[in-house]
Amino acid sequence: MALREMVKIDEEKCNGCGLCVPSCAEGAIQIIDGKARLVADNLCDGLGACLGECPQGAIKIEKRAAEEFDEHAVEERLQQIGRYQPALHQGQPATGGCPSAQVKSFTPAGEASTETAGQRPSELRQWPVQLHLVPPTAPFLRKADVLIAADCVPFAYADFHKDLLKDKALLIACPKLDDGQAYIEKLSKMFGEAGMKSLTVAIMEVPCCSGLVAIVRQALAQSGVDIPLKIVTIGIAGQQK
Repeated sequence: MALREMVKIDEEKCNGCGLCVPSCAEGAIQIIDGKARLVADNLCDGLGACLGECPQGAIKIEKRAAEEFDEHAVEERLQQIGRYQPALHQGQPATGGCPSAQVKSFTPAGEASTETAGQRPSELRQWPVQLHLVPPTAPFLRKADVLIAADCVPFAYADFHKDLLKDKALLIACPKLDDGQAYIEKLSKMFGEAGMKSLTVAIMEVPCCSGLVAIVRQALAQSGVDIPLKIVTIGIAGQQK
């Protein structure tokens, strides 16, 4: 046993939504009897990637006596629940179970190569992109120009990468189908912590999509941070309005 930082889940606050489960790359959190619970102490690395995913504020980090973090136990756990991918673990610790939640920064294909025959190079420079999966402390958000796009926009606008995404970090969300209040809370934390240089919000011209602008404005007001904001609207026929 060692004194170290560990995740603590307040079961009275937890509503069992499960958003914290995929954000825990070690598979240490599971929904049991309608509540999020830590499966075993030796599976938790104490880094708190799950904190920003909880809309109820039911997760925090505490320092207490616990078993040492065990990478081999994590590997066994990920294999047990079907989230282990050997290719992701070659030459690195067994702490990245779910590729959808692994935070990565990389060089966009457009900068790495000038070859454009056959396909247009991608301008994407990070992973993940879905707002639910991006932690507020993601390094690619720090002092970045950030694009927040409704998730229909890249499908409708053919020049999305060239005109909107280039040189920006990306967050995607749907204001109609997703939890808007959870997004306000998460974006507020991001705005307050990341020191972003600018925000571009790209939406479709349909009425429900304007909700994303409202979410961003509310999050900005809640954060108390002044970040330059630009709104881009895309028509349903694919044209920039």
